[in-house]
Amino acid sequence: MLFSTPVFLFLFLPLCLAAYYAAGRSNAVLLGFSLLFYAWGEPVLVLVMVATIVVNYLLGLAIERSRRRGEGPAKALLVAGLGANLLLLGYYKYFNFFAELINGAAAPLALPRIGEAQIPLLLGVSFFSFQAMSYLIDVYRRDYPAQTNVFRFALFKTLFPQLIAGPIVRYSEFGPQFSGRRHDWASFAAGVERFTIGLAKKVLIADVCAVSVDRMFGLPAAEMSGSIAWSATLLFALQIYFDFSGYTDMALGLGRMFGFHLPENFDHPYAARSVQDFWRRWHMTLSRWFRDYLYIPLGGSRHGPLRTAFNLFVVFLLCGLWHGANMTFVVWGLLHGLFLALERTAFGRWLERWPALLRHGYVLLVVVLSWMVFRATSLEQAGAMGRAMLGLNGWSDPHHALRLYTDTLTWLSAACGVLASFPWRGRIRWSALPALPLWRTGTLAATFVICIAFLGAQTHRAFIYFRF
Repeated sequence: MLFSTPVFLFLFLPLCLAAYYAAGRSNAVLLGFSLLFYAWGEPVLVLVMVATIVVNYLLGLAIERSRRRGEGPAKALLVAGLGANLLLLGYYKYFNFFAELINGAAAPLALPRIGEAQIPLLLGVSFFSFQAMSYLIDVYRRDYPAQTNVFRFALFKTLFPQLIAGPIVRYSEFGPQFSGRRHDWASFAAGVERFTIGLAKKVLIADVCAVSVDRMFGLPAAEMSGSIAWSATLLFALQIYFDFSGYTDMALGLGRMFGFHLPENFDHPYAARSVQDFWRRWHMTLSRWFRDYLYIPLGGSRHGPLRTAFNLFVVFLLCGLWHGANMTFVVWGLLHGLFLALERTAFGRWLERWPALLRHGYVLLVVVLSWMVFRATSLEQAGAMGRAMLGLNGWSDPHHALRLYTDTLTWLSAACGVLASFPWRGRIRWSALPALPLWRTGTLAATFVICIAFLGAQTHRAFIYFRF
């Protein structure tokens, strides 16, 4: 079930809100609807989700108790818990990827092949696996006590706004809100506003760009001109940002409707002035996860430039793999690792002396070109796109002119996306609807109606990060 579908907007969400408030803001009702939300897309694999809840709940309690007996037993339980979550992630997301790599290495030795398995992708597995691992690590470090109420722990794991595509919520951010969260009209109205803006990002910008992006990336390599390659890449950069940040806005808005404050995940990343700055603004909960649970434990930047570069490459290799079982994601991660390592050298000090406009241009060039690799279905396609972007296929093709794949609506949505990518008046403050001027309240209502009209005509509704 997607947030941008009529069944969610006009059936699931109204029923959930009505039942939740009628039952006295019951966590049990919210848990039941969250499990129903997941079961809607995974009617059988919801049992896997339930199993992960039980296993991680018991492991958290066992780790906390074991700390009283010494470091060894607790560490063994932590390793077992991390291993179990990684096995779940590896089986559902990477089995065929690693089987292909092993088969390629084994072929010269005439060893038997590993057969390809038809394994469905477990929705949200990357997000809730990382969520569970951070919980176990925090309990082990004594950063937060283990949750003793299994139903509260289950709600932490399954709260439907953040279940499928984040943000990656840590228990220390979520746990205190079980009993201490505030419900009032101002907070609820702010959630409605945030949700509506996220819906507009998704439906009016990301989904419109997606139509042209899919058409252009689907062209044969020989027919890919420079103008099409650049247009496809730039439009995809807008699509992925407004798709994911739109989902996040909807998730945060839904959270506010139920009294929860979920962490921010984006802060105008295309306004960054370095790749380091970009990762402080893009998918911030993932960046912090890798920083706190991998980069710093590896040594961070404490052991000299070579070790720092190595740590960055390891982190972003795994960050790329986290996004999917394809070598394009690996190369995308390594590209970001390369530029992050470079910015910690003399190049970074030189970069700081550049004018702000040039620094923006540098970041956008690196990020946009890496998005081309990210979107490509294979390294071969990425190479073909790169050659086209250099003009090696010519800049235009009379048989496949750019106008065949884009239209006025596409470029109007793209222009709105460019304008919305930069903070014109600093950070947006999400005011409560009753306090807003009448014209802005009316604008939000009109925006929602326009989104509903667009939903009836669009076929591109799936969120990109559902695949990750």
